Amino acid sequence: MNRRRFLLRSLAGALATPLAAEAQARKVARIGFLGGNDASGYAGQLEAFRAGLRDHGYVEGKSILVEYRWAEGRYERLPELARDLVHRRGWWN
Repeated sequence: MNRRRFLLRSLAGALATPLAAEAQARKVARIGFLGGNDASGYAGQLEAFRAGLRDHGYVEGKSILVEYRWAEGRYERLPELARDLVHRRGWWN
């Protein structure tokens, strides 16, 4: 390996380390949302919820992820849906 290539690789490695650390520090927040009915029954509340997130600087799908689960009137499904949210890959990381 010549000196120029060595210096370029060293510089790239030195720059990549802080960038990776910064990306890890800015983890995307996650929210689990359980609804007893379907999404259409929550239209007004969801818009207000999303507006509140935006007011605090969150962009759904970018700086925050919202996982929605709907029981569709079958309230006995709520514990199962809650478990699904908790066991999502990467949920607690």
